[in-house]
Amino acid sequence: MTPSEKYLEKLGLKDQDTIEVPGITIKKEESENSRRSFFKKSAMGGIALGGAFMFSPIEDIVAQSTQKVTRYGAPSDLKITDMRYCLTAVMGGTAIIRIDTNQGVYGLGEVRDAADVRYALMLKSRILGENPCNVELIFKKIRQFGGQARQAGGVCAVEMALWDICGKAYNVPCWQLLGGRYRDKIRMYADTPESSSPEEQKRLIRYRMEDQGYTWLKMDVSIAKLKGKPGTLVNDKFWQNEQGNLAQWGDQNNMMSYGNTLHPFTQIQITDKGLEELQKIVENVRSMVGYEVPLSTDHYGHFD
Repeated sequence: MTPSEKYLEKLGLKDQDTIEVPGITIKKEESENSRRSFFKKSAMGGIALGGAFMFSPIEDIVAQSTQKVTRYGAPSDLKITDMRYCLTAVMGGTAIIRIDTNQGVYGLGEVRDAADVRYALMLKSRILGENPCNVELIFKKIRQFGGQARQAGGVCAVEMALWDICGKAYNVPCWQLLGGRYRDKIRMYADTPESSSPEEQKRLIRYRMEDQGYTWLKMDVSIAKLKGKPGTLVNDKFWQNEQGNLAQWGDQNNMMSYGNTLHPFTQIQITDKGLEELQKIVENVRSMVGYEVPLSTDHYGHFD
């Protein structure tokens, strides 16, 4: 008995009728129930597709091999019927989208980092009627409408919601669909709170570490902190808004604004004086936090 025949026998596929695929003959019995039917189709489909997809990207294999999988006959009949959203208070208005289906199963996704919810809503017309379980197929269809930074928020939200629907449809955690659980717990960090006075900032840091229990903190080291300090930046005045700020969050009415331009194309450079000023900021926060707690930083887009 070949390894493939042993495997099919282990799945409960006994010798009733015969199915032939290139290079192997396998016998199976008629379906006894939906569970056995599911395994038959999965096993036979995997063998038949194995040669054709041997050298294909993994996302193509996943998309093709899962699009007709059925659990109680429901997932294969799922269709996307609607997309809605609500705004949260996180970062001043981070949107959560909800993708609904014809079977009442829905998925949730976050339009990351307070990006404009329209990045997600514009994708609605392109996914209506699709089976949400074909995640890779839909992702390839919509990723052209993403972009850098927050312009990817819509595509990210839709993909997240699709995996949410898949997990519910097949009654397994999303991580199981993505290859299995990698770890049982993760270490979290929190932003280091800022304040206009050192005393208040120390109080807020103590709250993070002592009351909330964080053992890892992060701080921003953005060039916005160099505002009003002559000789620290080159080519920054062109990008300042009416308030003299480098608007990190962008200008929704002006796609040529600082916030909507990739860092390499702003031509902004930090001088040695600017680096010294940023070093002082980090040193000040480190003195408040101490050296036993890891301190991460970000906003290095303009550092060469």
